[in-house]
Amino acid sequence: MTTENGLKSNLKEFITRKEVPVIVIILALLTYLLTSRGVPIILTIFIDFAVFAIITMSLNLETGYAGVPQFGRVAAVIAGAFAVGAIPGRILARFMDLPYGLDYASDTINFRVVPEINALLASSWLLSIGFLLFSLVIAAIAGAAIGWLISRPAIRLKEAYLGISLLAFGDFLMWVGHNWSGMVGGSVPIYVPDPFRIFAVDRFTVIVLVIFVAAFMVFIYMNRLARSPFGRSMRMIRDNDVSAAAAGIDVVKVRTQSLVIGSAVAAIAGGLYVIYTGTCTAFGFQKLTWTFWPWAFMMLGGIGSTFGVLLGVFLLSILRSMIVIFRYQWFGFLLEIGIDPLWLEFTLLGVVIIGVILFMPHGLVPEKIEPMLPRRNVRRVLERKNLAGEK
Repeated sequence: MTTENGLKSNLKEFITRKEVPVIVIILALLTYLLTSRGVPIILTIFIDFAVFAIITMSLNLETGYAGVPQFGRVAAVIAGAFAVGAIPGRILARFMDLPYGLDYASDTINFRVVPEINALLASSWLLSIGFLLFSLVIAAIAGAAIGWLISRPAIRLKEAYLGISLLAFGDFLMWVGHNWSGMVGGSVPIYVPDPFRIFAVDRFTVIVLVIFVAAFMVFIYMNRLARSPFGRSMRMIRDNDVSAAAAGIDVVKVRTQSLVIGSAVAAIAGGLYVIYTGTCTAFGFQKLTWTFWPWAFMMLGGIGSTFGVLLGVFLLSILRSMIVIFRYQWFGFLLEIGIDPLWLEFTLLGVVIIGVILFMPHGLVPEKIEPMLPRRNVRRVLERKNLAGEK
């Protein structure tokens, strides 16, 4: 009888959750796109979702859990992208007796060197896998280093001052890459060696699977981290850093660790993105796309809610793709009044942020208070208490 009541309670809890209608809407939109545009557009949406899910979950770690106003998310993404674009290819070029110095990033040399590296990668499974893993490790190290660097002002500044400094830091890195041509080509994009070239015609599908698996692993890691003592320390600092310090928590250490971990995760997404596109350029990493879009995703899903963040990223990724695909078909009439539908994608960002602030300040799936014990253990304790009371 107790088990039956528990099943009914779980079913009722699932049906009344806010996630269910959001999931239904996402599935309906995906079905429409699949029937109207085919599988390729679905795979493209999955890649966008997976990359931005990793970035937004890292942002949620720093802002949703630790309370840091991270308006410089693009900095870690740039660090990972630049590291993958500049380091692993040069190392292989060195062993292949190809140009590997500052001239590696020259547009007159890079377009000849990288195809030779790709030919080598396509000849060996072991080398391709090793190159991919090495690239992601390099990206994570670069992101962690940037996270530690930006944690220095995070220790001393708060609120708007910290947000502005982080925002400026992201722009600073972009302009460094844009003007230092020896790193990633400056204003001219460079090619990035492709460890997925070995899959030939199946390359795109395999990349989707790999990035999707990476996003799933980050989701598992973030969930475990949120339920750990470290996660509870971050939330305590977010809610009241004075009380946290009084309770013996090292506020500086926890904030530093959150920024290092979050930046390392975001940098991995940046590295995966340039491997997927096959090119790297500084101007490809604008704060609008790599900072404010993740903020919109997080606010829509629910700040501090990992699963809510995933739903927010998925829903907005689908809506963005639909606007890009159908903007002239659906909104072509706007041209008659002087409005170009080309800019509707960016208008959506502003509408989402304003709408969430006004009507859903806690997002689609607000942060839930998680018990220190697993739910099933709490339920057992309550059932035993009820049985003892009946006796």
